[in-house]
Amino acid sequence: MQGSVDILVITAHPDDAEIGMGGTILRHITQGRSVGLVELTGGELGTRGTAEIRAQEAAAATKVLGVSFRYQLGLRDGFFRADESSLLKVITALRTHRPNVVLTNAVRDRHPDHGRGAALVAEACFLSGLRRIGTEENGTTQEAWRPKTVLHAIQDNWIDPDLVVDITPYWDKKLEALLCFKSQFHDPKSKEPISPISVPEFLPSLQGRALAMGRLIGSTYGEGYTVVRPPAVGDLMELG
Repeated sequence: MQGSVDILVITAHPDDAEIGMGGTILRHITQGRSVGLVELTGGELGTRGTAEIRAQEAAAATKVLGVSFRYQLGLRDGFFRADESSLLKVITALRTHRPNVVLTNAVRDRHPDHGRGAALVAEACFLSGLRRIGTEENGTTQEAWRPKTVLHAIQDNWIDPDLVVDITPYWDKKLEALLCFKSQFHDPKSKEPISPISVPEFLPSLQGRALAMGRLIGSTYGEGYTVVRPPAVGDLMELG
């Protein structure tokens, strides 16, 4: 577990970040921003592969993305809730890494873990700023910390975005990172059950989504996000 980062990506499962936010991560690392990844679970209930295989795939994707760190909080895939124990684990991560921006799952989606993960992370981001909630890391009392901005990715289900990040120069690298999770995607030789993301149409549909988001901003590829609280803008000339 390393220190502070500019952007902390907290998602329910391994590969959520690559699918929904990979281009955004790559863009900001290229711009000199530090990014870390935290997963709530190991994705152990996934239809294909195993938690061990997905951990190996995540390690490979981590190298492609170039993030500062990646680890899991050990919540139960499919069964985690925004209870006190789970919230405190996320709060501890937030106070350890002290990000200004948090990227997390879609507020609602086909997979119920995504919406629950989004709500859990958003609540933890607020609670992390309350000094009377005590947490420790390696025996040291942590100081309160609240991120300035929480952005929710748009994943399987279409949601109209509140903002779109241009990822055109990073599309190929995003796919390289995503395809590290080869157990999860279409393989005509695989004997494992079919899942919603292992069908041949999934990757083309992901590209179509990125093209649709890009078109909204007059670019080729984009990744869209929604917000609960509108982010503050200091200079209108910075808007695309």
